[in-house]
Amino acid sequence: MAHEELAWQSKLVLLAVLPFAGTDVLLSCFAWATESAAVVVWVIGLSALLGLITWRLRAATPAAAAAGALITASLMFSTAEFPCEPWHTALISVLAVSLLAFAATRVGRRKKERLGTAEARRGRSAAQVAANLGLAALVASEPVKIWFLNSRWLPLRAHSGTLMPAMALAALAEAAADTVSSEIGQVLGGRPRMITTMRAVEPGTDGAVSVAGTLAGLVASAIVAGAGSWAMRGDFALFKLSCAGAVFGLLFDSLLGATLEKRGWLNNDAVNFLSTASASAFALLLLALAPLPGIG
Repeated sequence: MAHEELAWQSKLVLLAVLPFAGTDVLLSCFAWATESAAVVVWVIGLSALLGLITWRLRAATPAAAAAGALITASLMFSTAEFPCEPWHTALISVLAVSLLAFAATRVGRRKKERLGTAEARRGRSAAQVAANLGLAALVASEPVKIWFLNSRWLPLRAHSGTLMPAMALAALAEAAADTVSSEIGQVLGGRPRMITTMRAVEPGTDGAVSVAGTLAGLVASAIVAGAGSWAMRGDFALFKLSCAGAVFGLLFDSLLGATLEKRGWLNNDAVNFLSTASASAFALLLLALAPLPGIG
């Protein structure tokens, strides 16, 4: 009953992400078509292909696969440079998140089914995809980029070249870390403990953490941050910022689960969206506090 009562939060996440991403993709198609139609073909084609593969593998519902393709296209357009090389866009980061999530959800599936925590066999919903990937598309979009570039806050303007990739990559790395830590922790983590009280609880409890699950999440965040830093031609500073943001977001996710989600105030989609937002915000904070003109 509580899940049904909070379904509006999942719809709100979809409303916050999909219209924005759709508009961004449409405008980007027109903008890139005048400079290089090949970029449009690559972005739309590869995004659609990834969505189709995700659906065929039953990792997502048809609606979720379409939402994922739209968000991926938005991220690719936002990180593409001319001349465009698809492997030097956010596609690699999204692919890393997808592969890690796909593998983690299938590890120990029988045990998860006995616990009642296994992901539905039809795959993730559109709201789940938007909650995990949508924030990255929002912060990497052209309108947000222009707003930050016009910011009067000197530290942000000084780090403008690293700002948007770091915020987007931190959100993607957190999404991977959250999924992997939860899925692996249920199988290998033994008896987890609540992050707020450190009391032992049943696997799958909102806000529960385990050593094995947390370590797995840290590894996942490093993989996504590393892949994304290479793909977007970033330096070690981008990798560090993304990892730091992901770790903060992972802990924030558990804290929200142990408090607001446990009390029935937030559903899982809202928690995931807010956690990716906290990862981006933490990366932003670190950049704002960094010495000028770069990170020491």
